[in-house]
Amino acid sequence: MKKYFPSSELIINSDGSVFHLHVRPEQLADKVILVGDPGRVALVASHFETKECDISSREFNTVTGTYKGKRITVTSTGIGCDNIDIVMNEMDALANIDFDTRMEKEEFRQLEVVRIGTCGGLQPFTPVGTFICSEKSVGFDGLLNFYAGRNAVCDLPMERALLNHLGWSGNLCAPAPYVVDADAELVERIAGKDMVRGVTVACGGFFGPQGRQLRIPLADPHQNEKIESFEYQGHRITNFEMESSALAGLARLMGHKATTVCMVIANRVAKEANTGYKSQIDDLIRVVLDRI
Repeated sequence: MKKYFPSSELIINSDGSVFHLHVRPEQLADKVILVGDPGRVALVASHFETKECDISSREFNTVTGTYKGKRITVTSTGIGCDNIDIVMNEMDALANIDFDTRMEKEEFRQLEVVRIGTCGGLQPFTPVGTFICSEKSVGFDGLLNFYAGRNAVCDLPMERALLNHLGWSGNLCAPAPYVVDADAELVERIAGKDMVRGVTVACGGFFGPQGRQLRIPLADPHQNEKIESFEYQGHRITNFEMESSALAGLARLMGHKATTVCMVIANRVAKEANTGYKSQIDDLIRVVLDRI
């Protein structure tokens, strides 16, 4: 039996658009690119031949258009897994809930979602400028733990191995990490032969959760060393960012295809950073537009 979604659960604006994104169902393409920076939406859309809509609401900017004949939506999410929760749930609602009847649609519509972002490299083989496609994402954010079915889409043995390696087992103050595979076909297509296929940790913050210490001491000053040295069945953790785990996990639970690709702008091992990366990110955008 199809579900009904009351207004308290699915908020629809008076113009028929979904609450936060302000996008209407007919404005969403099947192929979606997510970026963190609202200003980067215009950079992605500058490659479009045509544009159907240009919508701005809070940190969520959206443009739908065509690139080489492909209809694509690009949306900014802002920073963090909490915003990915909003964007993915609202996009899934746009695709799979009838906004007139508030009923789940009879036919499932699958979205293909690629996040383009920046990250910190954690291995010697991920220097500044490296493109990393996340085969697996590790969530230190805890978001997926609020959803039923998380165990069915997660790599539970790898979670346990990581917990033991970090020494978080039995520590009620530490997050319960989750490990999710990105869509294998999408990774194969997007990563091609020129990207590192990695394991990405999504952190719940930029400073302490990623091992950066300013005025407040860290609970575990050796956390980054443990993350860098972790190995499981040939997998090493390659990079830090702040969104990939929620995207991969929610997409798996909803039935969509998703992965994250990032350019390394800082390498924590080499202690190097590049703040003038904005011209290089356009190279990554072009690659994703061609392959999505």
